Amino acid sequence: MDTKKLRQKILDLAIRGKLVPQDPNDEPASVLLERIKEEKERLIKEGKIKKSKRMASSDTPHYQQDVPFETPNNWVWTTLGEVGTWQSGGTPSRSNKTYYGGNIPWLKTGDLNDGLISDIPESITEEAVANSSAKINPTGSVLIAMYGATIGKLGILTFPATTNQACCACIEFNAITQLYLFYFLLSQRNEFIAKGGGGAQPNISKEIIVNTFIPLPPLSEQQRIVMEIEKWFALIDQVEQDKVDLQTTIKQTKSKILDLAIHGKLVPQDPNDEPAVELVKRINPDFTPCDNGHYPKGWLYVFLGDIFNHNTGKALNSSNKEGIMKSYLTTSNVYWNEFDLTVIKQMPYRESELNKCTVTKGDLLVCEGGDIGRSAIWNFNYDICIQNHIHRLRAKGDLCVTFYYYVLVYLKENNLIGGKGIGLLGLSSNALHKINVPLPPLIEQQRIVQKIEELFSSLDDIQKSLEV
Repeated sequence: MDTKKLRQKILDLAIRGKLVPQDPNDEPASVLLERIKEEKERLIKEGKIKKSKRMASSDTPHYQQDVPFETPNNWVWTTLGEVGTWQSGGTPSRSNKTYYGGNIPWLKTGDLNDGLISDIPESITEEAVANSSAKINPTGSVLIAMYGATIGKLGILTFPATTNQACCACIEFNAITQLYLFYFLLSQRNEFIAKGGGGAQPNISKEIIVNTFIPLPPLSEQQRIVMEIEKWFALIDQVEQDKVDLQTTIKQTKSKILDLAIHGKLVPQDPNDEPAVELVKRINPDFTPCDNGHYPKGWLYVFLGDIFNHNTGKALNSSNKEGIMKSYLTTSNVYWNEFDLTVIKQMPYRESELNKCTVTKGDLLVCEGGDIGRSAIWNFNYDICIQNHIHRLRAKGDLCVTFYYYVLVYLKENNLIGGKGIGLLGLSSNALHKINVPLPPLIEQQRIVQKIEELFSSLDDIQKSLEV
C-alpha cells in the first residue's frame, strides 16, 4: 500500500478547499491581506519599517489570473513572499576554527526531518554569525531545503538557530498560520523538485520560493484544515504501523463524514435558506414542531413517517392466481444503494394492490428483514412491484431522497435501526414510521448530499489508486 500517495491526496484536497467545509462567517482572506498591506504602508510612512523590494514591485498583495486551479470564494491566490518574510543562511569559513563549537545551533539540510526540529548536532559562535551570511532564525521558523537530494525537505524550529545557505527560512508570518504554510510546502515538494530541474542535484532559490503561488484560506479555515490533515495523518500512521488497514481507514472516514452530515456540521448553514418548518408545513399543515435536539437552527427533528408515505408490498401466495402478472423485487434484489436484477420473479397483482405495491423512480426502498434497514433508491425509468418484506418510502413533499438514504446508512452503522421478533428480526411499518430523523432546509439537504458524494468519490479514488 502506497501511503505516500494517500498523504499527497489529503494535501491536494486541503489546498483546494475540499477537505473541510467553508464557513461564510469567516473573514475572507483578501480582506485580511488588504488590512496587512495597509498596516505595512502605515508603518513605512511612520519610518518604523523600510519598504521592501517586493512591496515596491507589486501594488496588490494577491493575484487572481493565471492561477493553477479554482479555490473557494473566500480564499485568495497570493505568493509565499507576500505571506511571510524569508531568508536564507550561510556557512562560516571552515578554515576558521573559532567559528565552530559555539552556543548557536547551525542546521544543515540533512538535519531537516519534515517535523519539529529538536536536535541540531552542529553549532557556531557569535563571531561566525557576525562574519558570515548565517542569520539567526527565531523559534517557530519554517525551514525548507533548496539544494540537492534534500530539496523540499522541511522543518520547524523549536529554538532559535542558524542554517547553511542550502536552507531558506520563513521567519515571520502574515495572514497565514505556521502549520498551514508547512503543509502547503509539503504538498508542493514535487513541484519544487521540478522547478529545480530534477536530476541528482536539483536546485531552487529563495526567489523561486517567494514567487510561488499559494491558495490562501481565511485564518479560521486554515486552522480547521490543519486539524483535519493531522487527523488523517494520524490514521495513516496507524496504517503504516499495521494497526489498521486501508479498508478500515476509509470506512472510518466515511462514517465520520456521515456523522458530520447528519448533525449539520459538514456544510455551512445559509440563513437565506427556507427553514425546514416551512417545508414540513406544506407537507402537513397540522404538524407541531418539537425540540430539534442538537441540530442547527432552521432544522427540525421529525419522524420518518412525518415526511414519507410508507407501505410494504404483497405477500407471495402460491394459491392466488388472479390478477395481472408483474415483475417484483425481493430483499435479495436490494443492496446498499444498488440492485441486483439478474433474477427477477413475477406474480399476479390485483388492480387494487398495484397502487401500494408499485415502485416508481425516486422511491426509497428499505428491507424489513435480514440486513435490517438495507436501503436503495429506485432510479430506473420504469416501474416495478415489491413483495411484502420491502418497505416503499415515497416523499410526501419536496425532499432530497438521497439525503435520507444517507441518514439510513448512518442509523444502520450506529445500530439505531432495530427490529422486533423471535429468530429472524423484522422492521415493522410502525417502527419504521417512528424512526427519528433530522429535517434540514431542502437546499441544505442538496448541499449535504453533494458534499458527501464529493468526499466519498475522493476516498474511492484514493483506494483505487493504492490498489493498482
